[in-house]
Amino acid sequence: MEGNATLIDVARVAGVSLATASRAINGSARTVGAELREKVLRAAQELDYSPNAAARTMKRGHADVVGMIVPDIADPYFAGIASGVMKAADEQGLMVSIASTRRQVSREAEYVAGFRRQRNRAVILAGSRTSSRAETECLKVEVDRFEAQGGRVAVVSQRKLPVDTVVVENRQGARALAADLADLGYRDFAVLAGPRDLLSAKDRLDGFRTGLAEAGVELDRERIVNGEFSRDGGFQAMERVLEQLDGIDCVFAVNDVMALGAIAAVRSRGLDVPRHLSVAGFGDISTLRDMSPRLTTVRVDLERLGRLALEMVLSNDSGAPRTRREKCQVVLGASTPGRKTAGRKTAGRRSSARG
Repeated sequence: MEGNATLIDVARVAGVSLATASRAINGSARTVGAELREKVLRAAQELDYSPNAAARTMKRGHADVVGMIVPDIADPYFAGIASGVMKAADEQGLMVSIASTRRQVSREAEYVAGFRRQRNRAVILAGSRTSSRAETECLKVEVDRFEAQGGRVAVVSQRKLPVDTVVVENRQGARALAADLADLGYRDFAVLAGPRDLLSAKDRLDGFRTGLAEAGVELDRERIVNGEFSRDGGFQAMERVLEQLDGIDCVFAVNDVMALGAIAAVRSRGLDVPRHLSVAGFGDISTLRDMSPRLTTVRVDLERLGRLALEMVLSNDSGAPRTRREKCQVVLGASTPGRKTAGRKTAGRRSSARG
């Protein structure tokens, strides 16, 4: 019988009614005494009884599962947020099901619909919102359907959906980074700005430009290069900078993974970071903290973002959607030692310096 036991078998071995066995194992508004509960749980263990998850879901109205949607699970930024969600969910006895859109924005709505059909308890969306009104409206429709079924939704992103939102202060962080880099003497910047339609990338670019302007530094439009939010995107954008622009002394990549690609592109031409060109990123992903040189970046507590999002979807607050704003902190590393470093040579299309 082991492995195939039913609740009826558990009740028989424990010497209790079927209703009592169900309340002891599955929980109920009517409590079961400690002695009876112990007998039932002991019988369930002896019989290797496993409750029917589908039946419990139908009875309770939802599964003990939180769906999480990210643009790219291989990106350490989103892996960090997911880690925070999963740690917090484990403390609550919940499972997390993760879906990756592979940076196809339209798939967010598809995954929300899928989690609704599975009757998940909640959904957390992590990642930048898009400037596309059509995509945003399509996602909003599915979010409304999910919540109409009794589920909760939270977003780690910009406040573009009528749900609880954890907002990263991207503009504040990029503005502070620009001020610190200007203080180090840098004046000739290029920005690897990410995709044009991602609001996170736009916010970071706008904040950085504001910080430079406040320091009396102008960022010309031709020094802003768009590219994919990935290592390869950073590599390709950096190659365009090296081929097309002269006199650049510092490059800001709007996320750390792009910065990693940018450094690889610089080194592929026999140049050195930071001797020939300084590089800064955004995110402070843990996998790059041991990189040499240590990357200057903007620290975001990624696990905290995930934990906050889970707390919001599990709270009993059913009022107006709430917003939690999380500030960022500049972390200066050896990748930006300062413009006045002795013997420094700027990189650009005329530079052919080696090592």
